[in-house]
Amino acid sequence: MTRRRPGTPTLLRALNDRAALELLLNHGPLTRAQLGEMTGLSKVTASQLVERLEARGLVERVGVQVGGRGPNAQMYAAVPSAAYVVGLDVGPHGVTAATADITGAAGERVQVAMRGSTDPGAAVRQAVTAACEAANISVDGVRQVVLGTPGVVDPTTGEMSFSWELPRWDRGVLARLREEFSAQVVIENDVNLAAIAESRDGAAVGVEDFVLVWVGRGLGLAVLLGGRLHRGATGGAGEIGYLPVPGATVPHDVSRRSKPSFARLAGGDAVRSLLRRHGFRADSAAQAVADAVAAGEKGAAALDELAQRLALGVAAVCVVLDPALVVLAGDIGQAGGQQLADRVATEVATIAPVAPRVVPTQVPDAPVLRGALLTAVDRAREEIFESTAD
Repeated sequence: MTRRRPGTPTLLRALNDRAALELLLNHGPLTRAQLGEMTGLSKVTASQLVERLEARGLVERVGVQVGGRGPNAQMYAAVPSAAYVVGLDVGPHGVTAATADITGAAGERVQVAMRGSTDPGAAVRQAVTAACEAANISVDGVRQVVLGTPGVVDPTTGEMSFSWELPRWDRGVLARLREEFSAQVVIENDVNLAAIAESRDGAAVGVEDFVLVWVGRGLGLAVLLGGRLHRGATGGAGEIGYLPVPGATVPHDVSRRSKPSFARLAGGDAVRSLLRRHGFRADSAAQAVADAVAAGEKGAAALDELAQRLALGVAAVCVVLDPALVVLAGDIGQAGGQQLADRVATEVATIAPVAPRVVPTQVPDAPVLRGALLTAVDRAREEIFESTAD
C-alpha cells in the first residue's frame, strides 16, 4: 500500500519550492512578484521560497527588471551548475557524447571510436570523461548518465539484454558502469530516445499517441501512448525488423543471427539494392534515397517501391495501435523527406482501414543524443525537486 504524506507545512513548502523552481527552469528569469502571480502565492510566501532556493544554491540573482513602476525588481533564475548530466549515443563503431546543465543547455559533442575494444564500457567511460573535459566540469559532478543503444533493454533490470549491433555488450555492463560513476546510469533503446526528442522538439510536439519508425542501417520502432513510452513486458516492443511481412523470408531461429523478416525487405542493405536497381548508386542507402528525391520524376518509381515496402510494416503497426501520427526517422527516413512520407501514407490507406498522418522527422541532428540529454536532464531535475522536500 502506498503511504501518503500528510499536508504538513513542510510538505506544502516543498511543493511550493518545486513549483517555483520548475517555473524558473521553464520560463525564467522571473521576479518574486512574477513567481507569486504564476504560482498563486502571496508576495511574502514567494519571497520566502526564493530565499530558501537561493540558500540551497538552486537559484541566483541575474539582474533587475527595468521599465516598470517603482524600484527595479530583482530577477532570479535557476543556477545552471546545480546539476550536470551526460547523454551518449552508443553505436557499433563509436560513441557520441555531450553534457548538459540543469537548464538543458548542451555542451560540445565529442566522439570516441570503439576500435574493436573487448570492453564495451571502455569507450563509454572515455566518452563521458572527454565530454566533461570539453565542458570544463568534473566527472564526479555529473548526476545522471543516459546511454542510447541499439537493441533490447530489460525494463526490470535496466540491462541490455539483446543487440545485434553490440554483441560484446552483456548484462553486466550497466552494473559495472554504475560502480565506476557516482552518477545514476541508465541505458535506453536508441529509437525510444529519438522518439522522446521528436515529442519535445520535433514533429510530435503536443501529440499524445504516435509511433516513430526508424529506417536506417536497421529498422526500429518507438511507441508513445498517452505521452509515455511503451517498452513491453521484456523491453522488446518496437523490434519491428522481426515483423513477418509478405515478400520476405521468415527466419525460424533468431539466435543464429539470420536477418529478420521485415529487415530483409526494408533495412539499409535492402534499400540500397532497391535503389541500385532503379539506377541510383551511392555510398549509402540514405544518399541513394536523397538522390532519388532530387531526381524528381526519374526517382518516382524507386520511391514508390520503397514506400510500398515500408507501408507493410507501418500498416501492421497502425491497425493495432491506430496512432494519430507516424514519424519516419533514421537517415533513410530523413533522406526521403515529405515525398517518401506522403507515399507511405497513401499506400497505408490502400491496404489498411486506417489512414495515419505520416511525416518525416523534424529532429535531423543527432536525435538519439538529443533524447538522451533530455531524459538525463528530466531525471536530474526530478532528483533536485525531490531534494526540496528534505
